[in-house]
Amino acid sequence: MSTSEDFKQFENLDEEQLPVAKHKLHDWTHFAGLYAAEHVAATEFVIGATFVALGAKTMDIILGLLIGNILAVLSWRFITSPIAVDTRLSLYTYLNKIAGDSMTKLYNWANVIIFSVISAAMITVSSTAVRFAFDIPAQLNWYPTNAWFILIVLAVGIFVVSIALYGFNAVSEFSGICAPWLFVMFTSGAMVLLPALSLDVLDKTLPAGWTDFMTLGDQSIWTGINSDGAPGIGLVEVIGFGWAANTITHFGLIDMALLRFAKKKNYGYATSTGMMFGHYVAWIAAGIMGAGAAVILGKSIVELDPGDVAYYALGWSGFVIVIVAGWTTAITNLYRAGLAAQAIFFNHSRKLTTIVVGVVTVGIACFPFVFSQILPLLTYAGLLVVPVGAIVFAEHQLFPRIGYTRYWSSYRQLTFSMPAVASWGLGLAFGFGLNALDVISFYYLFIPTWFFTIAVYTLLASRYGAKEIYAEEAAAEEVRNETIERFQAEQAKNEPAHAKDISILSKLLKFIALAALAITLVLASRVLFSSATEADYIANREDFYTYAFVCTIVYFVLAYWALKRGKANNPA
Repeated sequence: MSTSEDFKQFENLDEEQLPVAKHKLHDWTHFAGLYAAEHVAATEFVIGATFVALGAKTMDIILGLLIGNILAVLSWRFITSPIAVDTRLSLYTYLNKIAGDSMTKLYNWANVIIFSVISAAMITVSSTAVRFAFDIPAQLNWYPTNAWFILIVLAVGIFVVSIALYGFNAVSEFSGICAPWLFVMFTSGAMVLLPALSLDVLDKTLPAGWTDFMTLGDQSIWTGINSDGAPGIGLVEVIGFGWAANTITHFGLIDMALLRFAKKKNYGYATSTGMMFGHYVAWIAAGIMGAGAAVILGKSIVELDPGDVAYYALGWSGFVIVIVAGWTTAITNLYRAGLAAQAIFFNHSRKLTTIVVGVVTVGIACFPFVFSQILPLLTYAGLLVVPVGAIVFAEHQLFPRIGYTRYWSSYRQLTFSMPAVASWGLGLAFGFGLNALDVISFYYLFIPTWFFTIAVYTLLASRYGAKEIYAEEAAAEEVRNETIERFQAEQAKNEPAHAKDISILSKLLKFIALAALAITLVLASRVLFSSATEADYIANREDFYTYAFVCTIVYFVLAYWALKRGKANNPA
């Protein structure tokens, strides 16, 4: 067979069905920026405040979140990244290869549910900022109590669905622009509201040192007493949530879709930009902001929603941070849900499935319990997909080491893998059974569930053909992979060269945009360190509200202008 005939079998395949080509791999900086943008979202306001309401102690937060997020980074590096880099496939493609169409459809249904709920939570969070601007009461029940709030949710939801339909690429780029600004805003918000807490507890605007800060934290933020007046969660639970918050993406292997583009397995460590700042620093900052807003308003933190917190921490910039961070995350997850639905109903377009999923998502978003219960929702969502990650881990990492054949189901041309489907079902029954029996904290349920599913899948697969040797099929697979590499190398020759935008104007735009962020930090530092009296603090805080909003506008206008200029140089 000639080379051109060899390549014909790949020409009509979707790019997602093939391993990532070598010329499309990225450096570690790409992943550092990607994870930084993805994991600094509007949910951080909710989660940071929730730790306060759950009654964690200051030292448990500082130490527990550090340990938990380090464990999450290590999970990406040693569980997700190796499989992604070895195969260059997304989880969906790999799963279809080892478990057949039936399992893949079931898994896609799970993704529709998970991503729709997360998207709904983000729409609700964005709506809290809009409702604050229109003086609509905070929605503190599990159901909506104000018709205007429902209308706001519908308006925000329609916008999110529209962008998910027509502008996903633009939103992805815009998310990258948002990341540096979000970093600055979360840090600034904590600095702006820390003096309010210090005045309330220590009767001075600035804690004198570490001892003062710990006293401040223990008495007004992470008190160890939950919102019901009972002893709160401890160090073990805080570590557990820091680790479990992203089990969907690391133990559940969803992020194979991202890390398959990594040149090296060690790029899994780049997730630390999202975990160490987006989660560790941002959750602590959000707790400080929530407690500070509660002091200013004279309310309990459980009576506040993200709109309240963001406004009193950041002024009008607070509206921007809640809305932007909320809808960028919502759009990304709604797009994922639409793709998963389209994979199930493949006779319909992605736009149609996204519209249908979007309608359901907006309906869910009208109920505030979605964002107020984001911690358990994320944990249970992780538990739903962790068994699937365990199945793929067993197939890829364990089977070659114990003499079983990787891809045995594909070699047998099975469209339905009983071991995979049964293992997923048994894994779910095991995990949720442990939860019902209250054997261990639900934050840690993913660990025994993962090991249990690996054991069950290995046992069942051995009985259905994984022990057998498929020399002829394995040789054909190797030939196919070599042909794919040659096909992609040929494609790379026709790829247009991307010119880097090095014009003076673009450099100037980027410099001024970054300078606007630096000025915002200087203004926040002035509030924290140059407020000798309460009157000084209030005056400095008002200055911050005004000029930080101006800096926000300057940053987004110039950063977006620079982005458009860069794209103009690379029209492809």
